[in-house]
Amino acid sequence: MSVGQPERRKSRNREEENLLSSEVRQQIDYWIAKYPPERKQSAVIPALHIVQAVNGGYLTDKLLDAVAEYLEMRPISVYEVATFYSMYELKPIGRHKISVCTNISCQLSGSDEVVAHLQKRLGIGFGETTPDHRFTVKEAECLGACGGAPMMMAGHTYHENLTSEKIDQILEALK
Repeated sequence: MSVGQPERRKSRNREEENLLSSEVRQQIDYWIAKYPPERKQSAVIPALHIVQAVNGGYLTDKLLDAVAEYLEMRPISVYEVATFYSMYELKPIGRHKISVCTNISCQLSGSDEVVAHLQKRLGIGFGETTPDHRFTVKEAECLGACGGAPMMMAGHTYHENLTSEKIDQILEALK
């Protein structure tokens, strides 16, 4: 162990504390407490949700590294989780994230028309954000609401049995 290592570790912890406020760490600790002490890494999914929420809806490399440090995980393990699940964003998004289900049930019930209407109305495609940063549209593999197909999520709210008129009403309500 080199003489400089303890100082680097101390500096890294200070940076982590700046990135993860005491309130954020307290919220993460709530989830850590649900697992045996040797399994604190199991709290990675809620930890990423918490950090993403306080960072305006997306995660940065520094935040991913801070979560890894806090949960005593290898950074690559945190990056794997953040890149695997579609609920995490790795770049800034609009104020309202719209996720459109395009899986088979929704597709058979008209998700192609939903997508076409959103693209025409907002002028953007999947993975894009409107110039006013109001909306980001994402494709979702399945949102688990097949009985209400076609459907989409706006933020955390499900909207089912969509028509062009319903979509327009939803978009108008999202200020």
